Amino acid sequence: MATENATLLLIEDDVTMARVYTEYLADEPYTVSHVETGKAALEEFSKCVPDVVILDLKLPDMDGFDILKDMAERQFLSDVIVITGHGSMNTAIQAIKLGAGDFLVKPFSKDRLICTLRNTFERQNLSRIVKTYREEIDRHQYCGFIGSSLAMQGVYSIIDSAASSKATVFITGDSGTGKEVCAEAIHKKSSRGKKPFIAINCGAIPKDLMESEIFGHVKGAFTGAINNRDGAALLADGGTLFLDEICEMERSLQPKLLRFLQTGTFQKVGNSAPVKVDVRIICASNRDPLVEVDEGRFREDLFYRLHVLPIYLPPLRERDGDVMKIARHFLAEYSEEEGKAFTGFVPETEVMLESYDWPGNVRQLQNVVRNIVVLNDSDIVTPAMLPAPLDKPRVVRDSGPLSTRATVPSPSLNEMASSSKDAIRPLADLEREAIENAIKLCEGNIPKAAHDLGISTATIYRKRNSWRQDETDSS
Repeated sequence: MATENATLLLIEDDVTMARVYTEYLADEPYTVSHVETGKAALEEFSKCVPDVVILDLKLPDMDGFDILKDMAERQFLSDVIVITGHGSMNTAIQAIKLGAGDFLVKPFSKDRLICTLRNTFERQNLSRIVKTYREEIDRHQYCGFIGSSLAMQGVYSIIDSAASSKATVFITGDSGTGKEVCAEAIHKKSSRGKKPFIAINCGAIPKDLMESEIFGHVKGAFTGAINNRDGAALLADGGTLFLDEICEMERSLQPKLLRFLQTGTFQKVGNSAPVKVDVRIICASNRDPLVEVDEGRFREDLFYRLHVLPIYLPPLRERDGDVMKIARHFLAEYSEEEGKAFTGFVPETEVMLESYDWPGNVRQLQNVVRNIVVLNDSDIVTPAMLPAPLDKPRVVRDSGPLSTRATVPSPSLNEMASSSKDAIRPLADLEREAIENAIKLCEGNIPKAAHDLGISTATIYRKRNSWRQDETDSS
């Protein structure tokens, strides 16, 4: 906040001194108000909370400490500068412990007052910058998500923007990336957050029942309809309806969903009476919706009606640095749940977890950590505890231009031999070439190179020491 818009409340019972302090600030870009008593100050707080309070601790009707306590209880964000005499430094220190930010010793000069105020506003600005960084730029956890990678920071920002809108949201991403978590985050941060959030998985409900699940039915509408039943659209009235795996919805039902989106009304199965609701639609799919449209499985007009605010959730392999944050979170959670003593991972285990490509994304990582906690008793996770397929050597999958991990090639001996004009090369040379190439591709990370090659880290160190010794002997 700019100091030009800053408001100051001076609480000083000495009218003459108050006039002097006000004159000191006449050329400063602050709006200054003055009250003489504690009661008047509390009344002023009920009208408007100032940015800074200059408080004389000795007031005629109450102690200044009472005002500090009242401000703390009401969680005011105002900074307080207390005024104290020469012989009451201990009092000033006590005031600072109660929340005051600074103090002025009487008598003080104009320059001292202005300097103190400027320092106070500078601290306020720095605090706002730090708060903004923590809440909007460097968020490690966010509405059920865990991770601070740049990819996820972008997702958090889009959710913030989407939450305040009424527009339809279309979430895409691989299975296990947290599409329902994303939908719930949008709902909770929106003005509908206290209203119902109703989720339907379009791929898990038989096609003959899907229309009834969404719109409901009346008694006798079909075999087995023994009672009237409200569908998800009515249950979500005032809130949010989340249609997961929307691309798996039967094409015959898509026109009815499109009409519902356009009009806000629907008809229960077996009833022609229209029902009007106020529902925000969020949908998601692990398929590429444009491919589904091109291949005729998804209506183009429905796609464009739904695809207003797109959100792409990146796979775990594209979320640099998030794997271990998520793993540690689940390790602590499941250790407490299962009564285990796990506190962390050995470095070799971390390398193996970070270099794995996680085709099942966060859900797979979550299951792996739970498996470790349930089946083992220890205080630290070792590589031997990793379940399949992490317990076997695995080459990191190339995920295209977004990938930042090295891919270690594994050519056959014939391919390596045929790359040379010599018919046969010594096996030891091929082995050294493969190891050195792996270390280079892994940017010097020997544990990762060993993992990708399917050998132990100790083997690489032993081999390299042997090669150095041979070179020394030969020289």
